Amino acid sequence: MNAASATQPVRVVDIIRRKRDGGELARREIEHLVAAYTRGDVPDYQVAAWLMAVVLRGMTRVELAALTESMLRSGEVLDLSELPAVKVDKHSTGGVGDKTSLVLAPLVAAGGLIVPMISGRGLGHTGGTLDKLESIPGFNVNLETADFRRVLRACGCAMIGQTAAIAPADKKLYALRDVTGTVESPYLICASIMSKKLAEGIGALVLDVKTGSGAFMKNEDDAAFLAELMVATGERMGKKMVALLTDMDQPLGRHVGNALEVEECLEVLRGGGPDDLRELCLELAGWMFHLGGSDAGVEKGKQRAAALLASGAALDKFRAMVELQGGDAAALDDVARLPRARRTAVVPSPREGFVASIQCEQVGTASVVLGGGRERKEDAVDPAVGIVLHKKVRDRVTAGEPLCTLHYNSDEKLSAARSLIERSYRIDPQPPAATGPLVRRIVRGAGEGS
Repeated sequence: MNAASATQPVRVVDIIRRKRDGGELARREIEHLVAAYTRGDVPDYQVAAWLMAVVLRGMTRVELAALTESMLRSGEVLDLSELPAVKVDKHSTGGVGDKTSLVLAPLVAAGGLIVPMISGRGLGHTGGTLDKLESIPGFNVNLETADFRRVLRACGCAMIGQTAAIAPADKKLYALRDVTGTVESPYLICASIMSKKLAEGIGALVLDVKTGSGAFMKNEDDAAFLAELMVATGERMGKKMVALLTDMDQPLGRHVGNALEVEECLEVLRGGGPDDLRELCLELAGWMFHLGGSDAGVEKGKQRAAALLASGAALDKFRAMVELQGGDAAALDDVARLPRARRTAVVPSPREGFVASIQCEQVGTASVVLGGGRERKEDAVDPAVGIVLHKKVRDRVTAGEPLCTLHYNSDEKLSAARSLIERSYRIDPQPPAATGPLVRRIVRGAGEGS
């Protein structure tokens, strides 16, 4: 028998066992588990066991639909119909140095669309949008629904975490997955992302699905499978969808760490910044404008985005959002007002040659070790610490030349982080083959052609 009878009481231990043994759960079992955990009636250790069973056994499409909808309906689904512009958002599956959301929300809002962005904390070795935003002194990511609407009406974009009213099941599960080794399941990732994104009241969603050594989905085919799951889930709920598979074999940009990444985003909003970060922001913005219907094609959308960066309109929109959400807008002009680590340490190259590869996940883990992420659910994040990369793949380097600089506040944490960074760089006598494209593949929705 694959699922519990509708007449039998639902027991969590039976749900765990059935999934552990590869069985298919009934919708009512999944609904019971999600609702009971959200209420606090099921302990973390039981849900952690179920999560691990899902990681090991997977889910059917029917189970995934039930999980996503149960998480979505655990809270409020926003109705933003009083805002006349098209509502569109972007979500990334997470990577090292992946900070595009801080650029995209104000950039696309400056182009006339509404961007109601509900984001998450750092997960595993990857950084979190909310942690980055909170490194801006005073920035409040914990807005209630009424204030979220107020900010959206005033400037067209707002960036918050899940409130008690929005996808509360995902908020609890997200934090538990982070510390129980259950992050990587494509089914759990899909349900987490789509439950909170579908609660935003959006009409279109652009997904940035990372693949490579610093991504949760290191194999490109696995990343494509996740992308297809999410696109299909969104379309089933009536949303315009597209997913871009993007490279995460090395950190995006050169700054890793919360305040450091805010600083780099400000460079992009001023029309500069690292080439790879700027290129990806323009690509994603082009798709957001396209799905939002404001431009005829992705290339026109990219051109519009570039013009909004060059004119300063995107930076002005970011400044307005920061002020409306209680942040210190003066820090956008004087980055010395952002949190600063007390000490820095250079990691030199051991030999002359070329950077052949960077073990990207280890760089992200090094940032977590310094205090820039969480190793336990209750850990606080140090917004000041992180890593600045001076050399990336294919760059020439001499012996003793800095590969990167560690920004740290704890001597005890420095040693472990330095060791991770030293092991992550491979220096070869000859340059490696040309790196692949930043956007590896596009998974379109049914309405976007093949």
